[in-house]
Amino acid sequence: MSALISLFEVFVATILDVLPIAAIIFGFQLFVLRRPVPNLGKVLLGFFYVLLGLAFFLEGLDMALFPLGKLMAAQLTDPAFIAGGIEQAAAVLSWQDYKWVYLFAFLIGFATTIAEPSLIAVAIKAQEVSAGGITVWGLRIAVAFGVAIGISLGTYRIVTGTPLHYYIIVGYIFVVFQTMYAPKMIIPLAYDSGGVTTSTVTVPLVAALGLGLAATVPGRSTLLDGFGLIAFASLFPMITVMGYAQIAQFRARRAVAASRSEGL
Repeated sequence: MSALISLFEVFVATILDVLPIAAIIFGFQLFVLRRPVPNLGKVLLGFFYVLLGLAFFLEGLDMALFPLGKLMAAQLTDPAFIAGGIEQAAAVLSWQDYKWVYLFAFLIGFATTIAEPSLIAVAIKAQEVSAGGITVWGLRIAVAFGVAIGISLGTYRIVTGTPLHYYIIVGYIFVVFQTMYAPKMIIPLAYDSGGVTTSTVTVPLVAALGLGLAATVPGRSTLLDGFGLIAFASLFPMITVMGYAQIAQFRARRAVAASRSEGL
């Protein structure tokens, strides 16, 4: 019974969150464009499905992903586990001892990004407007690798205690130079890909990992060091998507050059 009450409360909260979006869309349609909403019944039914799906999704996150992410982060970053045993928990640890944390961060970053609904929506639209030049899975994998690399590097930053702004400044300098040489059609999509990764699936687990790691590494502050992983998850997909396009462009040029040489 308590689960149904909680689900109903989430459903009501979801309606209140989506209500401004619906008001803007229907308001412009009726009062600015002065046109009736086509297929109103299907649109309203679709809105209901969206609200119901979001409610189930948010309740599932609260019941499963949030606690699971927090538990996994606490266990993986426990000094007793990292040192190899409870009796060695007092040993002095170095950044190399956290190899399982780096691997977990890479894998969870990749997996959550592949499952990110907002990225799937962007990838589908990108494939449609590019007439298949950009594939759904090509974009999703490129973004997922960027998030995975970024979160792994972010956990290394927390372990070593190095300042966050060094990584961000160097990363964006790299992005600026990549922008000069990347194919023009991919640049806006690459920039958008950095934003769509920080959504409902990735953020809970990544934030839990960062806070758990900062809480267990000696000398780290959960406020100063626990946050910042989301910045890495937004930055590195831009690098990997533009890199993916640059590699594809280079291979296409080589294929053209090879075919011309064969023709001669």
